Amino acid sequence: MTAIWSGLRSGIAAATALTMTTVLPAFAETTITAVMHSGLRVLDPVITTAHITRDNAFMIFDTLVAQDADFVVQPQMANFEVSEDGLTYTFTLRDGLKWHDGGEVTPADCIASIKRWMQRDGGGQMINARMESLEATGDKSFALTLKEPFPYTLEAMAKPSGLALFMMPERLANTPANEPIPEMIGSGPFKFVQDEFQPGVKVVYEKNEDYVPAPGPQSWFAGAKDVKVDRVEWVTMPDAQTSLNALMNGEIDFLEQVPVDLLPLLEGMPGIESKVLAPLGGVSIGRMNFLYPPFDNPKIRKAAEMALSQEDVLTALIGNPDYFKVCGAIFGCGTPFEFTDGSESITSGGDIEGAKALLEEAGYDGTPVVLMQPTDVVTLTAQPIVAAQALREAGFTVDMQPMDWQTLVTRRASQAAPSDGGWNLFFTNWIVPEVSNPLGNIMLPGRGDAAWFGWPTDEEINGMLDDFANASELGDQKAIAQKIQAHVMENVNYIHLGQYFNPSAWSDKLSGVEEAPFPVFWGLEKNG
Repeated sequence: MTAIWSGLRSGIAAATALTMTTVLPAFAETTITAVMHSGLRVLDPVITTAHITRDNAFMIFDTLVAQDADFVVQPQMANFEVSEDGLTYTFTLRDGLKWHDGGEVTPADCIASIKRWMQRDGGGQMINARMESLEATGDKSFALTLKEPFPYTLEAMAKPSGLALFMMPERLANTPANEPIPEMIGSGPFKFVQDEFQPGVKVVYEKNEDYVPAPGPQSWFAGAKDVKVDRVEWVTMPDAQTSLNALMNGEIDFLEQVPVDLLPLLEGMPGIESKVLAPLGGVSIGRMNFLYPPFDNPKIRKAAEMALSQEDVLTALIGNPDYFKVCGAIFGCGTPFEFTDGSESITSGGDIEGAKALLEEAGYDGTPVVLMQPTDVVTLTAQPIVAAQALREAGFTVDMQPMDWQTLVTRRASQAAPSDGGWNLFFTNWIVPEVSNPLGNIMLPGRGDAAWFGWPTDEEINGMLDDFANASELGDQKAIAQKIQAHVMENVNYIHLGQYFNPSAWSDKLSGVEEAPFPVFWGLEKNG
């Protein structure tokens, strides 16, 4: 898209006794226009794990600590010290931190933000269960003190996804965790332009001129978040061909997800670059509602899992096998906790006959499976269709209900009965870093109403997670992770559907595009 001209600036120059009016060179406002994987409607990054909400939050908010490209926790808004006994974490805010409305960032803001996050995030809940106190220790410092060591504390606070820990003004962070915050006021590198926000259609961000980048080099979500453009606009184009044409015609600058079957259109195209920016890729999963029939029955959950085939889903989703991997490891292939116990059925093509037999044994009575089907996100349209066919072949009654992704994101938070506007099953995707560690994988905790959507109650896995948190040796952690793998496959806490790799594409007018688990817009420059 061509740059937006903000007009001419004029100046007055005087020479000797003669006054002249001189028109200075035009000032071009630099705007990056991007098509992301979804439109944005839900803004609060605590009430949903939707990736587009997380992406929006990273534009506006900042984090106390951050994970760099080597998965190392780095200071971001605050430096930190850990006591020798591992019980007290002291954070000291760096100078120059201001909210977008001009207010100073204080320890009270951070404390309220942490407490709100603890209510919804699995790692935060585990910290909260061990917390003795969380209180200010000075004008710029506060301390988190635990009753017992929890080595995962900093990693939980630094993780970039699932539910990342964003800092908000105290007045916003005091909003109940099940209600959306009323404003998008952060301290991050961009400001949210409320007047130009069109839910589901367009989001606009302006450079935060008061932002003071953290010291250190830019690395994923850590270090300097140096904004080098004036504006970023996200525009929604649900049709993949339309968005690809817009990129090739210069109407947009960045396309987050290019369908693999359309990649040949970009080969040899001048002015366009394409690459998989997230080398670990993502995983696709199915989540069931544990509160209502039929999936309150573990045998029926298992029958559904047995009916599905990773290869069938990934072939429909991605097509080209160069861009997907049949992978039975719930923590991702290529990660330290890559175990495949219990995944034989789903990685070897499924077992429809076995699913039929188990469904009959479980006494399935034909209760409809309300399957929510997003229609506007290219990486989420295939899974429900393939799953519905397989489930019907196994003997399930399937009620597939189409909707846009943001409607699904809102509806999946409802605990209403499926017949009253609730649901039984939906599919979503995660980046591998979100699921690669048992304590960071938000789908694992079985804390009932405090668990992630689906609300399983599973004391056995909760115990395993506690054991993992208390294990200090990698060998012990691996042994526990392997038990969790087997348990998830047997109990079907969720259906693991394999690994995939989505390419992105962008105009060669952009420089500084970083390889990261999801797009970052700081460090990007646009020329021409």
